[in-house]
Amino acid sequence: MKQVAAIIGGGVIGGGWAARFLLMGWDVRLFDPDPEAARKMGEVLDNARRSMPGLFDVALPPEGVLSFHETLAEAIDGAAWVQESVPERLDIKRRTYAEVQKHIDPEAVIGSSTSGFKPSELQEGAKDPTQIVVAHPFNPVYLLPLVELVPGDNYDPRAVAWAKTVLTGIGCYPLHLKKEIDAHVADRFLEAVWREALWLVRDGIASTEEIDNAIRYGFGIRWAQMGLFETYRVAGGEAGMKHFIAQFGPALKWPWTKLMDVPDLTDELINQIAGQSDAQSGSYSIRELERIRDNNLVAMMRALKGQNWGAGALLNEADSARDALAHSADEITDPGQPITTVNRAVPLDWTDYNGHMNEARYLQAFGDATDRFMELIGCDADYIASGGSYFTAETHIRHLDEVRAGARIAVRTRCLMGASKKMHLWHEMYEDGRLLATGEHMLIHVSLETRKPSPPAPQIEERLMRFAQAQADLPIPQGAGRAVGQGR
Repeated sequence: MKQVAAIIGGGVIGGGWAARFLLMGWDVRLFDPDPEAARKMGEVLDNARRSMPGLFDVALPPEGVLSFHETLAEAIDGAAWVQESVPERLDIKRRTYAEVQKHIDPEAVIGSSTSGFKPSELQEGAKDPTQIVVAHPFNPVYLLPLVELVPGDNYDPRAVAWAKTVLTGIGCYPLHLKKEIDAHVADRFLEAVWREALWLVRDGIASTEEIDNAIRYGFGIRWAQMGLFETYRVAGGEAGMKHFIAQFGPALKWPWTKLMDVPDLTDELINQIAGQSDAQSGSYSIRELERIRDNNLVAMMRALKGQNWGAGALLNEADSARDALAHSADEITDPGQPITTVNRAVPLDWTDYNGHMNEARYLQAFGDATDRFMELIGCDADYIASGGSYFTAETHIRHLDEVRAGARIAVRTRCLMGASKKMHLWHEMYEDGRLLATGEHMLIHVSLETRKPSPPAPQIEERLMRFAQAQADLPIPQGAGRAVGQGR
């Protein structure tokens, strides 16, 4: 049975929460009196469907069902998680909690998206204060994993444990703050940078674009993969953090910044900032900027996946957990039929200038399918570490139809021949029953010590022949053995 999340408020943050829950398989019940809520939610979902699945190399679960409700009571019905994303006014939030707690399941958790209020302020006067926690995300919620989880002093360990389970399960990183403080942790950094940036514009030192360039071409990239303290540890060289502090610590006493002062936000300064901002990026609509942002975030986080570092390491962990679950559910009951060896979405960075999947990525997908089949016959990491593996000797790919970013693809694999040193595989790539491409691959078993052909271990050959013999009576696939340039 699917879990149900109720989203209270469908703006930028609430819509992002709804998209993340939906794409992670939860049903979502949305309450937002805005008459434009459905349109706005649809646009957020379009962006999320296009970008979020491509962060992962294992298919996300089937998308949940989104429903819109006219009352809080209807929206909350059956919800195991309620996410409040109403305006940042304490009176509105407290009234919302009072109404929610009239109808909510006592075991459910209410998470607040507040960026500044402490949980003790939110909980004041509540029927069950321990049910309310701060769960502060970062925009876009459907891509960025950080959620600041702040239960406050008056908390229920069960509610905190459930919150961590839910947030981790939808691909987030719950940063559990043991003490409450205004604006939590991350926004205090952002506010400090924002404060200084306002002075730099006001004093004519730098424009909005120049300030953004200072961040995105410099320390912003470092922070994205290593944070603040680890970045400075590296900057300290072999002597580490102590040396860095000794070298740069005295500068903290110099009047470099104006962190405790704020320029007056006069009409003149506001117009100056708005004008520079329009000149900087006003040629793009907000939706275009969102898509550009999503493209860049996915590309950066996928690059970090390759290094198993930072946000990329979190995505790899999520892939591994979902892959293990999928494989445990995909017991091969009939080796005589093609086997699903790949089930995933097409990432944004797999597409080319024509707007469809780059030809090299077809090979990558078929290579992943081959790796999965090798695991099925026992040629896994342990076996390869023992000195045996299969090398690809020949490949032929037919590109039959195009596929775009976000599409969910599946590869079905057959073993056309498996005996002695040879393994002859046939892959077919589909999207919803539509054949996209075929891949024919001849592999040779080798000794990793001599780098020359060698017989596989007996258990490997036995499993390979099991598939080959079981599938021998299937019709020869159309296109198998076909030479380049022949008509279909």
